[in-house]
Amino acid sequence: MPRTAFARLPIIALTMLGTLACAGEEPPPDPDAELRRDPLLRASNYAETAPAQFQVTLETSAGTVVIDVHRRWAPLGADRFYSLVRAGYYDDTRVYRVVNGFMAQFGLNGNPYVNQVWKSEFLVDDPVVESNARGRVAFAKGGRHSRTTEVFISYKDNAALDGEGFAPFGEVIEGMDVVDAFYAEYGDGPPRGDGPYQAMAAARGNEYLDADFPELTRIIRATVQVEG
Repeated sequence: MPRTAFARLPIIALTMLGTLACAGEEPPPDPDAELRRDPLLRASNYAETAPAQFQVTLETSAGTVVIDVHRRWAPLGADRFYSLVRAGYYDDTRVYRVVNGFMAQFGLNGNPYVNQVWKSEFLVDDPVVESNARGRVAFAKGGRHSRTTEVFISYKDNAALDGEGFAPFGEVIEGMDVVDAFYAEYGDGPPRGDGPYQAMAAARGNEYLDADFPELTRIIRATVQVEG
């Protein structure tokens, strides 16, 4: 056998071993895999301008609620709500804070990674054009220019909130009896009560809320209908 044939054997063997080694390796991590699973992780994709007037239907475990939104009341708030509803942000979420005689609040996503992204997507405050009367809907906030994704529906005339910069962008026109029936037995969260802890709900999403507070009213789906 020619000498050159012997010389090639180690090279072929090494090549085969290298191929087998590569076959056993895990593929490199895909940095966009999580984004494909939940596009809401890229907040910059959701900044639409809302129509002058539109309606949002909330299909909940307690019944159906229809919210009439007027962009002129609070343009930035209406735009954010429109964008989030169209993106499916409120689908499969929980009405996690219900305080009898005051308001019902929702807007934390079931995916904690989405909450992490959106917690710093602050909106500049809209001027308060309409009062926080019963059935009005406004964004929750913790200070000046701190609105993100959470909204609340007033159970009573909350005109005291007007001076604090809570600008209603819409009102419930159907299903206020359903809003009144949102599960409220857990009460407010810490430090005022023993209900869902907002920080934990943001950090763990539906996993925490469903395990510790299984009776919460669920928003099954939110959809937009534009008049005309």
